[in-house]
Amino acid sequence: MEATTKKAVVLLSGGLDSATCLAMARAEGYAAHALSFRYGQRHAVELEAAERVAAALGAAAHKVIDIDLRAFGGSALTADIPVPKGRSVSDMSHGIPITYVPARNTIFLSFALAFAEVLAAQDIFIGVNALDYSGYPDCRPKFIAAFEALANLATKAAVEDGRRITIHSPLIHLTKAEIITRGAALGVDYGLTLSCYDPDDDGAACGACDSCLLRAKGFREADLPDPTHYRS
Repeated sequence: MEATTKKAVVLLSGGLDSATCLAMARAEGYAAHALSFRYGQRHAVELEAAERVAAALGAAAHKVIDIDLRAFGGSALTADIPVPKGRSVSDMSHGIPITYVPARNTIFLSFALAFAEVLAAQDIFIGVNALDYSGYPDCRPKFIAAFEALANLATKAAVEDGRRITIHSPLIHLTKAEIITRGAALGVDYGLTLSCYDPDDDGAACGACDSCLLRAKGFREADLPDPTHYRS
């Protein structure tokens, strides 16, 4: 890939979607500054996956920011609430599950916006998905459009310097199978990623939470081998 000075901030959890998003940003010629968060999540081992993915996909830099959303709780990912297991796709399509972390993507995008302004970057990538997802309100197109509008009202870069901020959500209308197919074509090694909400300390996936089930479904429908390391 040719050298570029075009910078972007890419939110990187270490999961399948964000890894694909990073690969897409790189394929578009961006010097991708990956941004991850240690936010009190029970699956903090995902940050090891984020580090692996950032290195493998040639991120220009990778920052991990510490914030403590356990101070608020309210989610199975940030409080002592059981992660739902064994739900059907039909069950996942109704209501917002307890794995929703209140305002998480708003918080993450706010940090990404601050980082982008310091970098003089006009582009932020986020791997949200509105099809094969668990009903989160902050993964929907209206939310992304609203945050982009806010970003262009809230920053000196946009208001005074005329550098318009764009929030890229290239996966938002793709199925999980389509995301996997796109990523595989870009050389993403999904064996480096971790999607599970309740992995063990070694990063082995539970195979039964919503995220694991949607991931496995995606690989089946993409007709590609699933490299996920599941608990024995």
